[in-house]
Amino acid sequence: MAHTRFDGETAIVTGGASGIGFAFGAELAARGATVVLADRDGDAAAERAAELDRSRKGSVRGVELDVRDEDAVRAVVVDTIDRSGAVDLLFNNAGISAGGPTHELTGEHWDRVIDVNLRGVVNGVLAAYPLMIEQGHGHIVNTASGAGLVAPPFVTAYAATKHAVVGLSLGLRPEAALHGVRVSVLCPGAVETPILDRPPEPGLPPTAAAPVTAREYLAVVRQKPVPAERVARRALDGVRRNRAVIVAPPSAATLWYLHRVSPWLALRVTGMLARKVDRELVRPNTRLQ
Repeated sequence: MAHTRFDGETAIVTGGASGIGFAFGAELAARGATVVLADRDGDAAAERAAELDRSRKGSVRGVELDVRDEDAVRAVVVDTIDRSGAVDLLFNNAGISAGGPTHELTGEHWDRVIDVNLRGVVNGVLAAYPLMIEQGHGHIVNTASGAGLVAPPFVTAYAATKHAVVGLSLGLRPEAALHGVRVSVLCPGAVETPILDRPPEPGLPPTAAAPVTAREYLAVVRQKPVPAERVARRALDGVRRNRAVIVAPPSAATLWYLHRVSPWLALRVTGMLARKVDRELVRPNTRLQ
């Protein structure tokens, strides 16, 4: 385990109050890092940080942060450097799920998904990357998704942002290496997190199809979520080894490999998934007009 420890390093994790973000925080603390759990739910972030402190898993604090706010993201990064002397790791992990028939999504739906899933990552890079160049070191880890490698049907806005995160990460990686800074992208499969049961984001207009949860979607496409802790452990091993693309669990890479070997066959598979989701989930949940 020695080569996968983070002793003496400082990490910021966005979306850190739950799911993969909290699993990252717990595992980083257990491996010796000082951790900042940043989340738009500041109270939850503080509570989860206190939990980890009580368990003596490391130095952890929680802060409130909306990743859509560029100035706020920069303030958290600068404050962390003031306290710790450096930001060694930034996990741009905050994200939201969004799905449904694409023709029913409005500009408001797209804006919300883009603002959190893509703009939130961009804001993290804008805040930390120049400072990591000044430090001469650092590692940015952007959480995308398996949907950022192969786009599944009925989650086009989500998949579009996750593809963008993959592109941003792989484009920045060789450039950042010139300055001693590392960049990785995490593409998890189905993970057991609260987002699976969360209703649509508040304030967005309703669609004709009644809301369904991500868990219902996964059940139809027969994907079983894995524990977030397992994903965090594998991801951090990949981060320590400076992997460019980290896919976890390994089973999540199946469709990606198929897409690389035979894009035509992968499209056949996603086409079958589209018909199955439409038949078993979308049509039965369409509101009567």
